[in-house]
Amino acid sequence: MFEALIPDVWPPVLIYIVAAVVLPFLPSHPQRAFLTLVVPLIGGWMIWTVPEGQHAVYPLMGFDLTLMRVDKLSVVFGLIFSIAAFLAALYAWHVKDRTQQIATLLYAGTAIGAVFAGDLITLFIYWEGTALASVFLIWARNTEGAYQTGMRYLIIQIGSGVILLAGIALHYQDGGSIAFDRLTGDGPGSWPIGTWLILFSFGIKCAFPLMHNWLQDSYPAATVTGTVTLSAFTTKMAVYCLARAFPGTEMLIYVGAIMTLFPIFFAEIENDLRRVLSYSLNNQLGFMVVGVGIGTELSLNGTAAHAFCHILYKALLFMSVGAVLFRTGTSKASELGGLYRTMPWTTFFCIIGAASISAFPLFSGFISKSLIMSAAGKEQYFFVWLALVFASAGVLSHSGIKIPYFAFFAHDSGKRPKEAPWNMMLAMAMTAFLCVFLGVFPSTLYGLLPYDVKYEPYTFAHVVEQLQLLVFALLAFALLMRYGFYPSEEKGINLDTDWTYRRAIPAIVSILLRETGRFKTWLGATVVRYLPSWQRGLYRHYGPDGLLGRQWPTGSMAFWTTVLLSGCLLSYYF
Repeated sequence: MFEALIPDVWPPVLIYIVAAVVLPFLPSHPQRAFLTLVVPLIGGWMIWTVPEGQHAVYPLMGFDLTLMRVDKLSVVFGLIFSIAAFLAALYAWHVKDRTQQIATLLYAGTAIGAVFAGDLITLFIYWEGTALASVFLIWARNTEGAYQTGMRYLIIQIGSGVILLAGIALHYQDGGSIAFDRLTGDGPGSWPIGTWLILFSFGIKCAFPLMHNWLQDSYPAATVTGTVTLSAFTTKMAVYCLARAFPGTEMLIYVGAIMTLFPIFFAEIENDLRRVLSYSLNNQLGFMVVGVGIGTELSLNGTAAHAFCHILYKALLFMSVGAVLFRTGTSKASELGGLYRTMPWTTFFCIIGAASISAFPLFSGFISKSLIMSAAGKEQYFFVWLALVFASAGVLSHSGIKIPYFAFFAHDSGKRPKEAPWNMMLAMAMTAFLCVFLGVFPSTLYGLLPYDVKYEPYTFAHVVEQLQLLVFALLAFALLMRYGFYPSEEKGINLDTDWTYRRAIPAIVSILLRETGRFKTWLGATVVRYLPSWQRGLYRHYGPDGLLGRQWPTGSMAFWTTVLLSGCLLSYYF
């Protein structure tokens, strides 16, 4: 009996859960920090060595739950999640907060569990697990603002899970299975409501337009190390789910194109550099969604490759800005500048991250983004390709230039902080090395992708085309700065869709409360004014001498009861 419960392959999520249970009982901080480093290494080794196929399948209430469905798509995401968990743990080595350490383990573990889920029920369990674990990385900042932000974040994340559960139930009721596979059928026109709900829930976590602002709201509100962890898992888990369930859904091409474009404006005018990176994250997700929507082998390879590279260079940028925040207490561009003098290594690592996200040749972003753009051109989505080109120039401006320029150069803020702690430096160095290594040796990553790659990124035409784009963006930035047209760093918060709950809803509630107060005042005055006359009228009719207070014969009462019932029957009949 018990032998049937022993899986043929142990899901990596189990080691994360066990470690999270054991960690609070370890007596010293080095032991706990070492455990958070070792677990991702063991989990990554498990993922690397597991054979393809379905493993750890258990029957439950008439369903077969598959805890470990292994193929090349799940492996590439599982590996980068393991690498990200290790780098985040190293970056947070100095953090002694048990809550953050446990939350990080459970968050990374459930995200990896979702990647290997072979059915929708198991996916839902891990889906909600990531929401519950990750919110503690926001609350760990221990401020009133972080608490409020965490509550908004939790409502949205749990809400996406509720929508996912409803979609799963309706999908199954409409004759579908619980298998977590392609759900596209014959196209959106044939989709039942359950499939639409599943797509909608994925879109929330992927930060689709108009559903995106939880990202810019929550990530900058987390702890210095928590933001690095948050940047790696939730949104890329959603990208994986889209690639698994909705490849080739054409509407996603245009959704993704919009995602690449609209964050550019907000990132350019934003003062908080962690919010700039959050908008930039949304921009990069758009490239991945475009790849899913195109749905060819080349584009899906591009989505997986770009997710892999993006996790690394985005983590590196968040690490460098986090190191600045850790040393100076601020990540506001208006309060920074000149830090290269005392934080040269952090500056250097930030520039590597900036070059990677900007897709400079010999950096990781170049060898992944080009797959998606080539797929868009090959499938003749000309205007989408044009949007991606424009978005590429935009990301160079707001992340490739703005982040390192305003943090480390620009005007001299007068701040002379120490270099980042050794563990932060080491984590940034390792991440920077991977960004360069993958850019120089793209075949290392291409060999992990879901489909065989027959693509050469370093053709003369492609390199020249990309360099022209980058030089144009650099020249535009220089001219805008020279003639004072570039948006200045101003203190304050820029609103986009969060205007609805920061401004519109409070204003509507205030108006309703004011009008309700006025109505209550009018009603009270009316009651006070007319109450004596109402009391006299009631006494006149129902008092001892009133018409309705008199005693009536039983026969008369029966007669009038019959009349009333007859009236009710006639009204119902007609």
